[in-house]
Amino acid sequence: MKTGWQRWAAVRPNAAEAVTLALVFTVTVAAVVVTWAVMPGSRLWPAVAVSALTCGALRWRRKRPFPVLAVTLLGAMVVGALGYLLTPGLIGPLLVAQYSLSVQSRRRTTWNSAFVAVVGMVVTGFVLTPFHKSPVLAVVNPTAWVLLSAAFGSYVRVRREYAVARAEHAAWEREEEARHRVIQERMRIARELHDVVAHHLTLADAQAGTAAHLARTHPEQALAIIGKLPETTSAALRELKATVGLLRQDTDTDDDLTPAPGLEDLPGLVDTCAAAGLAVTVTVDGTARRLTPVLDLTAYRIVQEALTNVSKHASTRAAAVRLAYTPHYMTLTVTNDATGSGPSGPGGGFGLLTMRERAAVVGGTFHAGHRPQGGFEVACTLPLDSHDEGPAT
Repeated sequence: MKTGWQRWAAVRPNAAEAVTLALVFTVTVAAVVVTWAVMPGSRLWPAVAVSALTCGALRWRRKRPFPVLAVTLLGAMVVGALGYLLTPGLIGPLLVAQYSLSVQSRRRTTWNSAFVAVVGMVVTGFVLTPFHKSPVLAVVNPTAWVLLSAAFGSYVRVRREYAVARAEHAAWEREEEARHRVIQERMRIARELHDVVAHHLTLADAQAGTAAHLARTHPEQALAIIGKLPETTSAALRELKATVGLLRQDTDTDDDLTPAPGLEDLPGLVDTCAAAGLAVTVTVDGTARRLTPVLDLTAYRIVQEALTNVSKHASTRAAAVRLAYTPHYMTLTVTNDATGSGPSGPGGGFGLLTMRERAAVVGGTFHAGHRPQGGFEVACTLPLDSHDEGPAT
C-alpha cells in the first residue's frame, strides 16, 4: 500500500525530486555548520561548497549511479580532509547515492560499490582526518552507515522484485485459470455435440435401414417409419441449434435458449428409439427424486448415449433402462441381452469415455462391460443433492 508521500511523488515526480534534494542539502549544510561551530579548526565555506556540489550531483543518481557515487565519495573524503568528523549528516549525499545504486543494481554490484565506499571511509578516517586516536568515531561510524544504506537499498530492491514476481505469477495463474475454463467448456460442448449427433443420426440411420428393409414386404410399415424420420432429424437440428447457439453468444443471457433435456424427456427418447426399431422398457425403483439441472442432464445424456450404443452395436433390438432411487444416490442401468453389444472391451469407444466423464464431473461412478449371463451393461451411480425435498413431479 502506498503512503501519502509515495502517491504525491508519483503524481509530481519533479516536485518530489526537488524537495528530496533540498532536504538532503539542508541536513548536510546544517551538519557542516554544527560541526564547524564545535570544532574551531575546521573551515566552513569550502565544506559548504563541497556539500552543495555533492547534493547537486544527486540529481543524476538514477541515470548514472556509479559516477554520482564516486562524486559523493570524493566529496565526503574532502570534507573529512577539511577537519570535519564524518557524521551521518555530513555524509548524507554519499548515503543517498549508495542507497540509490543498491536499489538499481544487483547484489554483487551493490556490495562491490559498498566495499569501495568503505575503503574510502577507512582511508579518510586513518589518513585525512585529525581524529586518528578515535577510530570508532572516525572509521567505524561512517563505515557502518555506508553498509547500512547499502543493506537497506538491497532490501528495497528485493521487495520490489518480489512484488513484481508476485504480480507476474498472479497474472500467469489468471491466464491458466482462463485457459482451464476454456478447455472445460470446450469439452462440455464436445460432449453435448457428440451426444446429439451420435444419438439422432444413429436412430435416423436405423430408421432408414429398417424402412429400406421393409419397403418390399411391408410397404405400410416402411412408410410409417419414413413418416417418423423427419421427427428424428428435426429433434437433432433443434438440439444442435441450441448447443451451437451458445458459441455465438456475446453474453451469458439465457433468452431464447431451449431448456436442457432431463429424465422427464425419457418417454420421448423411448418413442424415438421405438421408431428406429429399438424397444426400450423403463422401470423405476424407489421414490423418484427431483434432480438438480446438471444432474438431470447428466442422467439423461448417459441413458441417451447408452441406448445409442445399443442401436449401433447390439444385435438385439431391445434394451432395458432401470432407475433406482435411494435417499442419497440414484443408480441408472441400461442393459441388453445381445452378445455383441458395446465396443470391444468395457472402456473402449468415445461414447463410453463421454459417459464416464459426465459421471465423474458430478461426483458419480461409472461402469460398462459385458455381463456374465450375456449382453452388455452400463451402470452409473450419481449422488443426489441432500437439499432436494419431495418426489419429482
